[in-house]
Amino acid sequence: MQERRKEQRKSLMAYTQVHNLYGGLLLGYLGDLNLHGAMVIGNNALTENTELTLAIELPELPNITETRITVPARLAWCQQDISPEYLNLGFQFKEVTDKQIMVIEAIMQNYEFRRDMPKYPIRPPAGK
Repeated sequence: MQERRKEQRKSLMAYTQVHNLYGGLLLGYLGDLNLHGAMVIGNNALTENTELTLAIELPELPNITETRITVPARLAWCQQDISPEYLNLGFQFKEVTDKQIMVIEAIMQNYEFRRDMPKYPIRPPAGK
């Protein structure tokens, strides 16, 4: 698939449920996120271009009292995950408020899966 995303998404390491707000159906768990959309890892296929309102349950965040945000979205794509029992659902957010931007930025800052190597202190070689 051609990459058309304008902003790189951040892979997350938080157990964050995503529901269809009006159907109550658990769509899956947040896999990655940016200010324009999200990937949800789930079990059920949805039809591309389906519009719905996502209810994203929030992990614990500093200075954030909300427990969920709701965002109107469109399913842009649906693909098999690397694990065949799961599907990846790519959602494009239709409109995001200033408050939601603040919450999304806090999620990315606090729960981004970082792949950089930690900076360990230099240790002298063994035996010296």
